[in-house]
Amino acid sequence: MADIIATVWDFDKTLISGYMQEPLFEDYKIEPKKFWEENNNRIKELEASGLYVNADTFYLNQILRYVREGKFKGLNNEKLKKYGQQQNFYPGVGDLFKTISELSQEDKYREHGIIFENYIVSSGLKKIIEGTSIMKYVKNVWGCEFAESENEKGELEISDIAYSIDNTSKTRALFEINKGVNIKELNIDVNTAMPHEQRRIQFINMIYIADGPSDIPAFSVVNKHGGATFAVYPTGNKNAFKQVEKMRKDGRIQMYAEADYREDKTAYIWILDKLKTQAEQVIENSRLAIQKLGKGTPIHLS
Repeated sequence: MADIIATVWDFDKTLISGYMQEPLFEDYKIEPKKFWEENNNRIKELEASGLYVNADTFYLNQILRYVREGKFKGLNNEKLKKYGQQQNFYPGVGDLFKTISELSQEDKYREHGIIFENYIVSSGLKKIIEGTSIMKYVKNVWGCEFAESENEKGELEISDIAYSIDNTSKTRALFEINKGVNIKELNIDVNTAMPHEQRRIQFINMIYIADGPSDIPAFSVVNKHGGATFAVYPTGNKNAFKQVEKMRKDGRIQMYAEADYREDKTAYIWILDKLKTQAEQVIENSRLAIQKLGKGTPIHLS
C-alpha cells in the first residue's frame, strides 16, 4: 500500500472567517444573531429541565424547526450544496489545497509511492462543504447531514438528521481516516480489528489544523500518536491570539499562525515544511527497512 500523508482540516473559522451557514441566512432573510440566540435559549431550557444537550449539533434541530415553520421553505440538500459556492475562504486556501494535492505528482514522492491527501472534518454541514471550490482537492469529508422528504407540494425538503458529528466525535473521524473507512474499495469499518502498521494512514503522517479549544480532543489524539497539530487565528484578533498561544503553552498544539494561507505566510510555510518532513521520514524508513534485509538486496539510491 502506498504511504499516504494526510492534512486534516476543520472548516468554520479555520478555512473561512465565520460560519458556513451565513449564505443560508442571507438567502432566507434570517438574522443570524436571532437564529443563534433562539438556538442557545432552547438549549438552556432543555438543560434546565434536566436533559443533557449536545450544544455542538443542536443547531441541526433549529434548522429543521425553521423548515417546518416555513422560514426555510424548500430547503433541501441541493440548495445547501449551492451555498458552498458562496463561502468566503481565507486568503490562499484554494491554492494551498491544490499545492498539497499536487505534491503527489512530484518525481521524488511519486517514485516512492507517497500520496498527499486533504480531508475535512467539521461539525458543520457536509453538503455545503461538498459544494465548495476546494472539493476537487479533498479526498473525503465528515460533517452533519440531513435526510429529505416530500413536502405538501411534492418538493424535497430536509426533514431528519441523518448524521451528526460534534467536536468530540471528530476523534472517531480521525480513526476512520487512519483505518481507511469510507474508502469504498477497502470495505473497512471503524471497529474492524487492524494492526497499526496495516492502517491506511498512520497518525504520524497526519497534520490536524483547526482554530481553537473546541478541537482539543482531536488535537490530543493526533499529538498522542505522533502527528502534527496547527492552529490558526484571525489576523489582528488579540483575544484569539492569546487563546492559541495558551493552547501552545499547554501542549495542545505544536504551532499556530494567522489564518492567511498565502505562499509567503507562516501557515503556508509551516504546513508545507511539515508535510515534506513527514515525506522524508517515510522515505528514510523505507530505506532502513530495505537495508535490514542484508547484502544483495537491491537498494534504491536517489
